[in-house]
Amino acid sequence: MKIGALKETFSGENRVSMTPASALQLQKLGHECFVEAGAGNAARFSDQDYEKAGVTVVKSAADLMKTADFITKVRPPEDAEVKKLRKDQTLISFFYPAANEDLMKSAATTGSTVIAMDMVPRISRAQKMDALSSMANIAGYRAVIEAGNNFGRFFTGQVTAAGKVPPAKVLVIGAGVAGLAAIGAAQSLGAIVRAFDVRPEVAEQIESMGAEFLFLDFEEDASGEGGYAAPSSPEFREKQLECFRGQAPDVDIVITTALIPNRDAPKLWLKDMVEAMKPGSVVVDLAAERGGNCDLTEPDQKIETANGVTIIGYTDFPSRMAAQASELYATNIRHMMADLTPEKDGVVVHDMEDDVIRGATIAHAGEVTFPPPPPKIQAIAKAPPKAPEKTPEEKRAEEEAAAKKALDRTAWLLAVGGALCLLVGLAAPASFMQHFIVFVLAVFVGFYVIWGVAHALHTPLMAITNAISSIIIVGALLQIGSSTTVVVVLAAASILMASVNIFGGFLVTRRMLAMFERS
Repeated sequence: MKIGALKETFSGENRVSMTPASALQLQKLGHECFVEAGAGNAARFSDQDYEKAGVTVVKSAADLMKTADFITKVRPPEDAEVKKLRKDQTLISFFYPAANEDLMKSAATTGSTVIAMDMVPRISRAQKMDALSSMANIAGYRAVIEAGNNFGRFFTGQVTAAGKVPPAKVLVIGAGVAGLAAIGAAQSLGAIVRAFDVRPEVAEQIESMGAEFLFLDFEEDASGEGGYAAPSSPEFREKQLECFRGQAPDVDIVITTALIPNRDAPKLWLKDMVEAMKPGSVVVDLAAERGGNCDLTEPDQKIETANGVTIIGYTDFPSRMAAQASELYATNIRHMMADLTPEKDGVVVHDMEDDVIRGATIAHAGEVTFPPPPPKIQAIAKAPPKAPEKTPEEKRAEEEAAAKKALDRTAWLLAVGGALCLLVGLAAPASFMQHFIVFVLAVFVGFYVIWGVAHALHTPLMAITNAISSIIIVGALLQIGSSTTVVVVLAAASILMASVNIFGGFLVTRRMLAMFERS
């Protein structure tokens, strides 16, 4: 198949849907690659770079539309571009079908196939094609860079000859892909980072990155479909706003990322919160394209309020890192083409039974195929309902029952073990029984010592205590010169196994210690 990348016509869009690196991978799938002249210039990919990668550079968009079987773009196509599609062509781009219903119907009437990269289902197998997450990751990182550029002070705390510089305090609202990327970037720059999300399950992720999760004293699970947050109740919202009002005078930078697909952005950072912020503070609103999370956000604008707070409402954060964004987006498309080309022979198989392909296809064979059916595999499993809290009396009764059961089991084991020792003692000599009793007691004590150790500590504990095997080697060496063949064989086997145990134990210990060493 012939795959062609169009030059973006949207004002200020610097990304491109095919890079020289992705073109090389597409060619390995058996496809021919074409690109419109100048399509990659804004992302720092020259026509010469494409030609070196074996890509044919086509002079105009019209020529490319006539040549290619697959057309790739970043932004949704314009109506004129859709009308030029042929019956046997496939378009791959962001499309946002719920917001562009007329455009989708127009594409369906041409008989062409349209794959919307924003409709890739959020299931594990499709993560490599999740272009929304790729762009959100870049947006979160870029938001911190934009905030730092406008903040005018250090992120990290410093002690200088001129005095101490306190670290910046950053609040990230929403801990999806963009929010986590912002947390990571701000944390790496040395800021004190706090974060909030309505989904309680992300608290662990936030804290694992070194940020503080802001908890609310309110019971409500706002986890929604596909990993997005669901709309909150009015009572929960009031608790949120109360929390944010308490943070406003203290934080220096606020990055808002709360956005639910096909909905207006919820208003979370209100005018009175902006007025409570210190002069020089910065608000970066990543939801500006849907109205913004901040009351004062103006899409595609950077404004400064009367009290000196800068509010950034840019809607093109990924485009501001065009080279990186293009690489990631082109890789997402390349993975989509890999699924469409199962035999890697350049022959496309558009399998509408495949969850990923079906979910992303919004027009096919002259029909609108949006919305897709839910995937057979749930995108993100909901957490099981929490068991009701047990009373102290119930907990005590359970503990007593468990202790009684363990005591009964121990009594039976002691009875059986004692009977076996008695049987052995009836036939064995006294000298053997002295050593045997010491052996049994050692096993008994060792068992209970090891049994009481937490599972997480078993590996390092075993690795160190394996050194005790050296005692076995000493004993075996004393017996190796015995005149009895059986004793010699057993002694040799003991030396071999104990040696393996010792070397293996110290090797495991060394590897575990290496995990905690700084590179």
